[in-house]
Amino acid sequence: MKLTIGAGVAAAACAILAACADAPQKPAPRAYYSPAVRATPSTLTAEAGVFEGYMRRARGIDANFSGPGEVSQALQAGASHEPKQLEAGMIAYAAVAALQEQRFVEAIKNNPNRAELARRLASDPAYALALPGGEAAAARASGALISQGEALHEQGLRVKRAAYSVQHQAWSKKTVPNPGGRLARVKALSAEPLRGSASDSARLYEAMAEGGRRSGPAGPVVTHALAVAALNVLGEGGQGHALMSEPRTASCLRMAKLNLYQCLAAAGPQYEDIYCLGQHAMADTGQCVVEATHPVRVATRTSYRR
Repeated sequence: MKLTIGAGVAAAACAILAACADAPQKPAPRAYYSPAVRATPSTLTAEAGVFEGYMRRARGIDANFSGPGEVSQALQAGASHEPKQLEAGMIAYAAVAALQEQRFVEAIKNNPNRAELARRLASDPAYALALPGGEAAAARASGALISQGEALHEQGLRVKRAAYSVQHQAWSKKTVPNPGGRLARVKALSAEPLRGSASDSARLYEAMAEGGRRSGPAGPVVTHALAVAALNVLGEGGQGHALMSEPRTASCLRMAKLNLYQCLAAAGPQYEDIYCLGQHAMADTGQCVVEATHPVRVATRTSYRR
């Protein structure tokens, strides 16, 4: 008889939300080494690197679980981000991607009224789209974020499916020991800022280039990122600090965390922890990143379902 996810978790959830080898090697894009990228302030690249590092590690979670220890380690990896920091890192990541658009950077540098441009960008981030190269920079920023978000979302769905396929293994049906302690650890990890590493910075530009370009109307996070990028070129990075958050995206990331907590609070056996990890720590977070690139009228949020 096929086992399914426990009814207790579902009930609680509903209560919360009604290269082929012979092919020539692809050369590294010139954008990695452009003057604009090299001149990017270290604080911006550091924040972007933290975001890329978390996304890379989270999507690297293997869906082939063989025991409780692996589930616990994967859950810690997936939960290890503080939503506000991840949002700021997301905008920084998109900003650094936008700075790879040389025409956009040159238009900012050569603007005859830099002080007025900085004031306008700080008060109206969408103005950055009207600058020469602005739409191309937005396409780079969108592509970088969508690539990251889609990859995490898809891997999250694989992990979620494993919550069902793993049930033929006896260990997966055993109750998680000390569930209160497990939830407390996840909440602690979710409140602890991530620290960047040298490997995160080294991987940053390569990951951006893999995202390519995604044209179309830009969402608020993308326009914020362009304005932050432009303000940094103008030497006014401090004015961009207020733009490192966006209400819709902040709400999305916060809701993903709350859903993770509620899911774990109601979970019993190990396979339900796998479900919570795949759906809420990974797939929901990845979807938030993708939706951050959409205009407000396009974005939708799905309800918590089993």
